[in-house]
This record gives sequence, structure tokens and C-alpha cells, in this order.
Amino acid sequence: MHSLWSATVDQPRDRPPLERDLDVDVVIVGAGYTGLWTAYYLRRADPNVRIAVIDQTHVGFGASGRNGGWCSAIFPVGPRKLVQMHGYEQANALRVAMQEAVDEVGVVALAEGMQIDFAKGGCVTLARNPAQLTRARADVEAARGYGIGEQDLRFLSGEEARSITGAQGVLGAIYTPHCAAVHPGRLVRQLAERVVRAGVAIYERTAARTIAPGVVATDRGCIRADLIVRATEGYTARLPGSRRSLLPIYSLMIATEPLPDAAWDEIGLRGRETFTDHRHLRIYGQRTADGRLAFGGRGAPYHFGSAIRPEFDTDARIHAGLESLLTELFPVVAGHAITHAWGGPLAIARDWHPSVGLDRATGIAWAGGYVGDGVATTNLAGRTLSDLILGRNSDLTALPWVNHRSRRWEPEPLRWLGVNAGLGLVATADREEARSGKPARRARTLARILGY
Repeated sequence: MHSLWSATVDQPRDRPPLERDLDVDVVIVGAGYTGLWTAYYLRRADPNVRIAVIDQTHVGFGASGRNGGWCSAIFPVGPRKLVQMHGYEQANALRVAMQEAVDEVGVVALAEGMQIDFAKGGCVTLARNPAQLTRARADVEAARGYGIGEQDLRFLSGEEARSITGAQGVLGAIYTPHCAAVHPGRLVRQLAERVVRAGVAIYERTAARTIAPGVVATDRGCIRADLIVRATEGYTARLPGSRRSLLPIYSLMIATEPLPDAAWDEIGLRGRETFTDHRHLRIYGQRTADGRLAFGGRGAPYHFGSAIRPEFDTDARIHAGLESLLTELFPVVAGHAITHAWGGPLAIARDWHPSVGLDRATGIAWAGGYVGDGVATTNLAGRTLSDLILGRNSDLTALPWVNHRSRRWEPEPLRWLGVNAGLGLVATADREEARSGKPARRARTLARILGY
């Protein structure tokens, strides 16, 4: 079954593959958000730079065309760890840059006439049992200690939370305004159109076989370039020598048919707020512009050897579980059709820390490891890569994720055993908390150590 996003966009333009060897200034491997934002800002900064973008399938084939449509300021590494790693000033600079990236996506969409269903309603993270409520209060208290004020994150009472959404069992919540709902398929495809209009060449059905200094060897010829950008995210493991760089983990989604007004009267989300809750095994949802619930979550197993296959995009058990959970949250959904079910791989670095950088010695740049929160982060990455490639020292190139290096994931079978054990422990922790109402701290700590 196709994703909701691919089913509700205009028929994509079929762009030709590479037909001969090519010489350019910059070649970008991957026509998702990272690659396209990089091309967009590079070309805007220097209209004379020759850029080619290649993709093994088509624009937006990966996570950029399949995600939950959260354009959020979420950075996978929390405030406490960021401060420990980089210091308060650097951690705060990154937090502010992420918040600005959310707005930048909306600004560009408006300026470029892109119809992406952008609605900055914020994000509400529900607490639906006492353990989650305890964690919600603790998160807000901890945030205050890192300079995150009421305007950026605030605790909601049960009554306040229920005024936003009629989800069942809500005891409280936290709310941040720094999130917008978007149609990710429209964003990636319309961004590609603007990039092409600016004079960038995009070659689809052109797979990179190897990336080496000065040249990308594809299945259809070689592209020589002074600078190369690796923007392959969940598919990075397919590149020689990169199998242990970023871990591909599958996240799956479902979408309902358009719901009647009476159902939305019960569900709420009138500002198209995105929603999740305080469980450990993450869920995420949005009210789409055409009145559907698009809802996803993690829980699919990690596949041995970082395998990525089309058949992994769907999992009857996981999709059934998502439908059951959505109905638990919003009983009014029962009886309405699930029209789309899909999934795909996201990428996780060993320390869960996204990075962007450029190795001047090799001329190879990269960005990725977004842990599923890449819609806004890729915009920040694209602007940062543009500055790095053009040799500009800026506030962006001084951010602490620039040239961050994560250690490699363990070899198999340790990788498979550790990640899936962590996944199991996270699920167990959520079940224990739902049953007892007490935080399952030890299970969560061990799960993070194991890498999930």
C-alpha cells in the first residue's frame, strides 16, 4: 500500500537518469530534504555553482517522502546531554537554530509559492498514566534549568490538555509551539521543482556505487566534482564502508479516511497541533489538511546486517497495533477506514547525535542521523552545508553538531542482538508503566545503553 503522502500529490515528474560521465562543482548523493535544501541554498548563494543531484530511485523516495509530517525543533540529544557534551552556550545556540529552522521552512514555502499544508500549531505531548505525568513534570522542571522558558515549553494541566485534544485518559501534557504540521510529499517534490528551476540538474534512477574524493561512481557513469555531499540518511548503510555508520531503523504509519466534523469535534486538534505521548517507544500523529489522522510509531525490529528491503515497509502486526492504539486514543475513529499503511527506514548514529560536516582533505561533506526528526533539521543542514562548501564562517558553521563524529555501531551479530534487545526493553517499560503507574527507569536506561 502506498503512503498517504505519495497518494495525495500530483503525479511526480519523471526525471531522466544520468546518461554520461559528468563534471560539476558539487555532486549531491540523495534527492531527499538534505540534498535538496543543500542545492537550494547553494544555488541561491552562488548562481554560478554547477550542481548535480542523483538518487537511486526518485525524489523523496526515502524518509523525506514517508515521514509523519512533523516540522519540529526536536533534536534527538536532550538538553542535559547536549550541555554535558558541548557546554551551555553551544547547546543553547543549537536549540535556537532548530527553532528558527521550523520557521524557515514556512518562510521559504510562502516565498516560493509552495503548497505544503504548513500549519504551525505546535506539539502536545500527552501524559496518560501517572508515570508519564511524573516524567512530563520532570521534563519541564529540567528544561527550566537549561534556560528553556515558558514560551518554549510549558506544562499543561489535564483540563488544559483536554482543551486541545479529546484523547482518552489524558492527565496532563507538555506543549511547545515549535512544531508545524506539513504534507511531506508536497514539500519534497515542490522543493525539487524549485531547485530545478534554479538550474540544478537532478538525475533519478541513478545509484551511487562508491563515493571517493573527487568522484562518485554510479551505475550509469561517473560524476567528477570538487565537492561531494552524502545525503543518504537511512540508506547510508548500502554504501561501501558505511554499514556501521548509521543504523537503519524502520518506523511505520497509518492514515484514516477523511473524518466527519462530528469526529473532529471529539478529537480536537483544531490548530492542527501534532501529538504524541510520554511513552518510551515513540508514537506521533497529526491532523492532516484534508481531515485525516496520520499516525505512526516505532516498534518494527531492526533487520540483521542493516538490511533494507521493500517488504520491510509494511508489517501487518505493527500496523494492526498502530490502528489499535489510535482507536484507544480516539475511540471515535473506530469504524472509519484505514486507507493507507506504510513505512520506511530512518537513521540513527551510535550516540543518537545528528551531524553535518565537511572534510576538506577529501572534499566529502555529509549530513544525517536525524532519528526521524529531519523535516526541519534538514533545512538547517542544507544552510550549514552551503556555508561550509562556500567557505563561509557563520553562526551556522559554529554550531556544535558541525563536524561531530559518532563512533561506529558494533559489528554483527552484536548490533542485531543489542538493538532488538533494547527495543524489547523499551516496549516492556511502557507496559510496566501503564500497569503500575511507576516510572520504569532501569529498563529505559539499559535500552539506551544497548542503542535503542
